[in-house]
Amino acid sequence: MNTILEVNGLEKSFGAHTALRDIHFSVQKGEIISVLGPSGCGKSTLLQLIAGLQNPDAGEIKLRGKVAAAGSRSIPPEKRGINMVFQDYALWPHMSVYDNIAYGLRRQKVQSAAIREQIAELTALLHLQGLEDRLPPQLSGGQQQRVAIARALATKPDLLLLDEPLSNLDMRLRIEMRTEMAYLFRRLGTTVFHVTHDPDEAFAMADRLMIMRAGAVDQIDLPKACYERPATRSAAMLLGAGNRLKGHAVGIAGGAIGITIGGQEIRGTWTARTAASGDEAELLFRPDAAVFMTDPVEGGLPVTVLHSVYEGKFVRVLAKAADGQQLSFLHEESLEAGTEGYLHIKVSHMFLFPREQHNER
Repeated sequence: MNTILEVNGLEKSFGAHTALRDIHFSVQKGEIISVLGPSGCGKSTLLQLIAGLQNPDAGEIKLRGKVAAAGSRSIPPEKRGINMVFQDYALWPHMSVYDNIAYGLRRQKVQSAAIREQIAELTALLHLQGLEDRLPPQLSGGQQQRVAIARALATKPDLLLLDEPLSNLDMRLRIEMRTEMAYLFRRLGTTVFHVTHDPDEAFAMADRLMIMRAGAVDQIDLPKACYERPATRSAAMLLGAGNRLKGHAVGIAGGAIGITIGGQEIRGTWTARTAASGDEAELLFRPDAAVFMTDPVEGGLPVTVLHSVYEGKFVRVLAKAADGQQLSFLHEESLEAGTEGYLHIKVSHMFLFPREQHNER
């Protein structure tokens, strides 16, 4: 594959605040990279640096092998071969759908007949036929988003940047649009750098995930690998492992290291580096990774039910371990408060971290 974007040692600060530090990655032609992270992690700043809307303090950005930004050298945004779909779509409100899509083509002085042909193709692909004469305020949110994508694709950019493109849509439309967008971009072979705070959106779109936190990259890998083997505690939590139980590392038969919580030894999957027996440690797991049983089970964690909440497809149960730590799990039916039982958690779905990583970036 051809490398479209290459970032090496990127740094950016705003006064005393370090927004980005030592960022390295590359994007191949036709690849969709989804950047996932909480607000303030630096993902939008990274997007702006790639677009040329800001300049880095250090490091280098290359587009198709040519330096786009390094030190005082910077190629203007309009000459980078990049288009961007903003969170608010940024459509011209006084221009029709047709004129919005044609805007970039006209600036490139493309012939009118070629513009008509290109717009006809894009409106068909994005289900915008019959809307060409409408103004953006006359469109629904989903239609405005399609117009913004059509405008961005019209000039056939080397790289398409998406900045939280679905955040202004309701849940039903978000699900529909993320599926349609993933299909469209792969059909066209579009190279995409996509920023979002929504894991479901990232999984639906991405060939690879880049997980960011506090201005740095925690993990870059296939979505399945990130989900099953998160590299950091923060990555695990971001991808749904919301249960965090404190304990101590303990040796288990066969030389494996597990964790003891409330006197119960549990074998888990150590993520990042392991710990020595006796070290403080944490167990993380997702609510859907645990099965509640009333009978004792080997390696099962004794729990007492505190509360049950019906959520449609399942019941979410709040419980406490023997040492009082709270956790949640999913069950097929409500459980009475005070019910005692055991949680069996699949080894491959438990993530163990040494406690000294608590202050990781």
